Amino acid sequence: MDQALEEKIVARGKQFFQSIRGEAPSIFNKGFWTGKVMDWAMKNEDFKVQLFRFVDVLPYLTTSDALRRHIEEYFTGDGAADIPAVLKWGAEKSGMFGGLAAAVMGKAIRSNIEGMAKGFIIGQTAKEAVKSIKKLRKDGFAFTVDLLGEATMSEAEADAYRDGYLEVLAAIAREQPSWAALGGGKDGLDWGHAPRVNVSIKPSALYSQAKPVDMQGSVDGILSRLVPVYRATRAMGGALCIDMEALKFKEMTLELFKRLRTDPEFRDYPHLSVVLQAYLKDTERDLAGLLAFARAEGLPIGIRLVKGAYWDFETVVAKQMGWEVPVWTRKPETDAAFERLSTEILRHADLVYFQCASHNIRSISHVMETAQALGVPESRYEFQALFGMAEPVRKGLLGVAGRVRLYCPYGELLPGMAYLVRRLLENTANESFLRQSFADGQAEELLLENPQATLARETATACPPSSPPVSRGGPARFANHPMPDFTLPELRAAFPTALAEARAAFGRTIPLVIGGREIPTDDRLASVNPADPDEVVAVVCQAGVAETDQAVAAAKAAFPGWRDTAPQDRAAVLRKAAGIARERIVALSALQVLEVGKQWDQAYADVAEAVDFLEYYAREMLRLGTPRRMGNQPGEQNHLFYEPKGPVAVIAPWNFPLAIACGMSAAAVVAGNCVVFKPSGLASAVGYGLCGILREAGLPDGVFNFCPGRGSVMGDHLVEHPDIAMIAFTGSMDVGLRIMEKAARVAPGQAACKRVVAEMGGKNAIIIDDDADLDEAVFSVLYSAFGFQGQKCSACSRVIVLEPIYEKFTARLKEAAESVTIGPAEDPANFMGPVVDAGQQKNVSRYAGIARAEGRILVERLASGKGFYAPMVIVEGIRPEHRLAQEEVFGPILAVMKAKSFDEAIDMANSTRFALTGGVFSRSPKNLETAKKRFRVGNLYINRNITGALVERQPFGGAKMSGVGSKAGGPDYLLQFMDPRVVTENTIRRGFTPIEEGDDWFK
Repeated sequence: MDQALEEKIVARGKQFFQSIRGEAPSIFNKGFWTGKVMDWAMKNEDFKVQLFRFVDVLPYLTTSDALRRHIEEYFTGDGAADIPAVLKWGAEKSGMFGGLAAAVMGKAIRSNIEGMAKGFIIGQTAKEAVKSIKKLRKDGFAFTVDLLGEATMSEAEADAYRDGYLEVLAAIAREQPSWAALGGGKDGLDWGHAPRVNVSIKPSALYSQAKPVDMQGSVDGILSRLVPVYRATRAMGGALCIDMEALKFKEMTLELFKRLRTDPEFRDYPHLSVVLQAYLKDTERDLAGLLAFARAEGLPIGIRLVKGAYWDFETVVAKQMGWEVPVWTRKPETDAAFERLSTEILRHADLVYFQCASHNIRSISHVMETAQALGVPESRYEFQALFGMAEPVRKGLLGVAGRVRLYCPYGELLPGMAYLVRRLLENTANESFLRQSFADGQAEELLLENPQATLARETATACPPSSPPVSRGGPARFANHPMPDFTLPELRAAFPTALAEARAAFGRTIPLVIGGREIPTDDRLASVNPADPDEVVAVVCQAGVAETDQAVAAAKAAFPGWRDTAPQDRAAVLRKAAGIARERIVALSALQVLEVGKQWDQAYADVAEAVDFLEYYAREMLRLGTPRRMGNQPGEQNHLFYEPKGPVAVIAPWNFPLAIACGMSAAAVVAGNCVVFKPSGLASAVGYGLCGILREAGLPDGVFNFCPGRGSVMGDHLVEHPDIAMIAFTGSMDVGLRIMEKAARVAPGQAACKRVVAEMGGKNAIIIDDDADLDEAVFSVLYSAFGFQGQKCSACSRVIVLEPIYEKFTARLKEAAESVTIGPAEDPANFMGPVVDAGQQKNVSRYAGIARAEGRILVERLASGKGFYAPMVIVEGIRPEHRLAQEEVFGPILAVMKAKSFDEAIDMANSTRFALTGGVFSRSPKNLETAKKRFRVGNLYINRNITGALVERQPFGGAKMSGVGSKAGGPDYLLQFMDPRVVTENTIRRGFTPIEEGDDWFK
């Protein structure tokens, strides 16, 4: 940066600070309850977390008892001595929470926090909002109004969001003629150039089905409701700004802006803006694209530049998903990006109307001085601040620049609390400019320092990051394969191409693969596309008794050599296979979309899980493959080690056709066993793909034998074969019990007891507590129950709702379920597709009849088409004794149950013979602890969906009738495929025994 310009920026900033010296934002004013609480929150991180969580749940606490209970749980008990008097109130010692005193105190607490929330919004109704706007304009501030509410679960809610804007615009229209233009502007324009009415809108709230995987469909859905709002805004001579939200909506927001800006109806109307976020690393590229678009179209545009409000969210999500963190990780990096972006926008002031949105005095000063240096007219830029924050800054800015617009949220308190929490997080973060300026009293020189210099200084003094563990020649620590990121255009484009390539291979004949040889048979089974049964994905040769015997013999013959192969070499084959699968992940996903009807994201996740199993079990074998010294007594050596069992029958399901098949097979193979693999007849083309990957990875002939066959013939014979040492099975309870019964009978010539590892399904429940966040709960229940048509052993088939929140939850769930689209899985717009075959279709239809008999139907969606479409059903009035509460359906039927208390909900959840997965949505610390202890399932998920367990992070498997065996993807799983042995050697010779490293008996 030019040194003279830098000096002017610092000088401007010092003048700014001088003009507001002695003032502080209301949120930091310790003379008020809010200021005292915020002061303590900034000193005590634990209290800050509890406070913000309590603020978030407060609107749901509609009774004095619920309020009292949550105050006790959040702010008393262990650590209460560290809580300030303003929130502690001596409750745990004085009995304050009993009787009338509790009600009075609870009312005071609610009043204080609601008052805090109201300080950030201009009203809960359109009438209140207009009244506040009128006052702000009287004080010299322009406005942009924003209707609170982001999580839209249904099209009804999206309609309500649109109508909320139309309502407030109508109210403003009635008042606008009486408003004088700010700054002495002419023609009714503020400052002589800006419309008096300004609206900001969150696009994702206008379409409940908005998702990156369906970019164009999402843009179309949003536009259908945005156009009426923009039309009403233009009719008043107003301006509209499209807000930027979480990263997953960024591309569709930019596309939406371009579509609306070039719409023939609005092309001649210049007052349309879009928000850019400086904390995103890609924003400079996005800005360049917008500028190029505007130049090419010859259209003026508006850009509001903000720092960004979802930093924590974007960072955490990226790390969870295995993606590159999309935001700058140091605050000075964001500040520097803001300055670069501001400068570039100002350079294009002839085309772009710039809205600088910041409370940072350095950033504001930079814009002022840069604009002056570039000769940008004041009519080409303005400043914006958030209502309820940084009052001294906005006041000082008004005095200096005279063009200040306040971002003014309005709406109900429930979504207002979410907004409040985000604002409080911003204000109390260590890096917050307002906190550093008005609460921490940081020196002005540092606050006005060039962010590039700040970054250099902080980097020089920062502790170096800890180095990752040295691998010592082995593989790096296990990490899950990244989840699909459909914000990437190249990934979205790859799927249609892969689907076309998979369809081009339809109708091929798939042989058996035994002992490395491809073997055709005359008995063949067609695998079809469930969305169009006329499309034959593949014709699959079926094994009979003779071929099964041949496969077992091949496995038995290959076993000695593979058993004696070093664990490191076996692991290397798996890791090579993982690399092959990783390279072909989209092609492998596309085949699943067409053969079993999985949606794009779920098919991709299935292949990613297969990659994870290969990588994880390879590392586990390295850990378990080294003999372990047992004991430390003199005169003897004891070593424990493992050896494989022998030929293993792997019987795989169709619902996770690659992941589960690969997981069971990879565990058996890396442990040194040989496999006879029977894929499901409904997913044999995917199973053949697994065979090809393992062969290409260098697995010796006979170690993995691809042997599809009919269960009543080939399956039974395989399980009963005397040379099969172990059966790994995933499927229904009935088939699993039948396998265990057959495996328990010793056949003539059988040399070992057969081991069975079986995962057999569930009747999984999610509990909705009376304080649950319904934005999260409704979506998660919908996804858990109907993702992949409910055809997951982990799927939610029961939702148990506490009575106080029952009506709200079921109403939103019903609307959400009625809003999703149903159709072929290859169309990413569809939330739900067909079930896998006619048998599943018939079974679901049968249980839909049982639902009508046992309860009251809330939702029944019937999709049209020639595919195997089964009804989506939500039924209420179900009790624990009903069949719908006890029997596994394995399809898109959800039973809704009502509980009077959380304990009763737990009892209901535990009332089946299954114990696989479960979930709880609650913001009560006490109830969450109760669930952890009493909700007895293999995988319990708290405040999230209950499907999609990840290898290592969430080892998967249950108990009771959900199966036998250790959790897949966990540290015990491989042990099931091996037998432990111990060798004891006497090391005494003629009274002498060697002393070895590590021996301490002689000391």
